[in-house]
Order: sequence, then structure tokens, then C-alpha cells
Amino acid sequence: MDTQNQVFSYIEPEENSGYLLWQVTMQWQLSMNRALGKMELTLTQFSLMAGLYWLGEKKGAVTQQQLADYANTDKMMTSKVLAVLENKQLIERVKDPGDSRAKQLKMTDKGIEVLREAYRVVKAVDDVFFKDVMKDKVVFDGLLMRLIK
Repeated sequence: MDTQNQVFSYIEPEENSGYLLWQVTMQWQLSMNRALGKMELTLTQFSLMAGLYWLGEKKGAVTQQQLADYANTDKMMTSKVLAVLENKQLIERVKDPGDSRAKQLKMTDKGIEVLREAYRVVKAVDDVFFKDVMKDKVVFDGLLMRLIK
């Protein structure tokens, strides 16, 4: 191979950690979206509902901005997804009494039931998807946490 005209510093894409992470992420998201799609949910909708649930348990009142920050999602995309969840009657958005520009989010009873069922689906997909790394779960999760930080 002519190394002077070579674009990459490696021969195969699988030698690149970023490419491998992207491939794993794409496969995992596809598996999740297929499974959650049967419930008429997307992975993003589930993730925002789960984030709202966790934040609500910790903080009580949660704003859209707090949820977007917590989920590491774009503010506009978060707002659009929340509108869909609100139309499905899974969440409620109400004006924040302390800030007229902000909206507080609340899970509905229906939303909590859907989240509970969706979690069972997500857990089943995770159990299958990650089965080959479960014996190394502590190390695997530790490495992921290092990347997140």
C-alpha cells in the first residue's frame, strides 16, 4: 500500500476505537428501537422519560432545560420529543410557578406504566446485547464511565 496517499493511519477500520464504538452504538440503538417500536416508543422517548423519572425522584420539579442537560440532549430536540410524549399523555408540561419562561415536567400515571413496561423491554434487549461482556461488566462499565467523564 502506498503510505504517502493513505488517508488513515490504520489498515482496517476495526483498528479504530471510535469506529468500533460507533458500530456498537448503532447496533444497540437499532435493537432498542426495534423492540421499543412495538410499544410505539423510540429509544429517545424512552431515554427522556427515564431521565425525567430519575430527576423527578431526586429533585421533585424538573424543567425541560434540566432534563435536556441531564440527558445530554439538544434543547430543541428535547422539546419536540416532549411534545410527542405529551400528545401520547405520557407526560405533562406545566408552567413553572417560579419562572414564566420555564416549564415543569411531570410523568402521568399512564406514563409511569408505559415506562415500567418499556424498561422490561429495554432490560431484555440489554441482557441479550451485552451477554458476551457480562463476565467483565465491572471493567466494561468502568471504561464506559471513564469515557463519559
